[in-house]
Amino acid sequence: MKWFKRIGLFLAVNILVIITISTILNVLGVKPYITAQGIDYQSLMIFCLIWGMGGAFISLALSRVMAKWMMGVQVISPETRSVEQRDLLQMVHELARAAHLPVMPEVGIYDSPEINAFATGPTKSRSLVAVSTGLLRRMSRDEIKGVLGHEVAHIANGDMVTMTLIQGVINAFVMFLARAIAFALTMTKGQDSEERQGTPMSYYLVQFALEMVFMILGSMVVAWFSRYREYRADSGGAQLAGRGNMIQALEGLRRSIADVDPSAQPAMQALKISSRPSGWAKLFSTHPPLEERIERLKKMQSL
Repeated sequence: MKWFKRIGLFLAVNILVIITISTILNVLGVKPYITAQGIDYQSLMIFCLIWGMGGAFISLALSRVMAKWMMGVQVISPETRSVEQRDLLQMVHELARAAHLPVMPEVGIYDSPEINAFATGPTKSRSLVAVSTGLLRRMSRDEIKGVLGHEVAHIANGDMVTMTLIQGVINAFVMFLARAIAFALTMTKGQDSEERQGTPMSYYLVQFALEMVFMILGSMVVAWFSRYREYRADSGGAQLAGRGNMIQALEGLRRSIADVDPSAQPAMQALKISSRPSGWAKLFSTHPPLEERIERLKKMQSL
């Protein structure tokens, strides 16, 4: 049942993206980029920019809602009578005030045995911090504070918007380069002929293959930026929650790394505080190794 829900949500979001971006292209009067005279690079550039950036920002706008639906996050009500939930809510709000967030983020809990947490949302004023039930059961209060400090630092640093911009630019470049190169390889005119050498089918096959290659390379670039932002969030979390608490939190995550859910949705996994990459997967990992993160924090000046 949960998989049907995720598939349905995935299809609904993609249909919304297609309809929205198609409408924007029509309103702006963007013409087809392949004409009888050849390829119109200006139209192609606009087309790729709108699709690349548009899809990324629509996903960002829906990120908080999608996280709740996909992860089953239950938002804590300010009127909750649960001592544990009230303490968690108060801890996040104290960290948010220390980070000078304009609006207190929503705080939620999702059911999972893994020890993890994530932050998401389109802006600093519309953010969500969610923690797993496994984290609440198996971490001390100081460790939880370190994890929450890391997530609040993500929000304060504007990491969601930054990573969306980077992903959008990569998407646009992938689309542009794949189409331009595919056209040059398959649809250019021969020297002794007025007819094009290739066919639409060969063009689309080459375009598809190039997009796959460029997407893989682009994912490595996005992952590198994400790892850099994780180091910054660790530093920010140390300033907000205390370096000792931040180190304790990462140490706790390292001890429990075997419990990180490998079947979690990739989009959600990228938002979480830890992952367990190995081999070539490290190039595509959104998080640096926990050992390196702990070592960096230990080398920081006392906070």
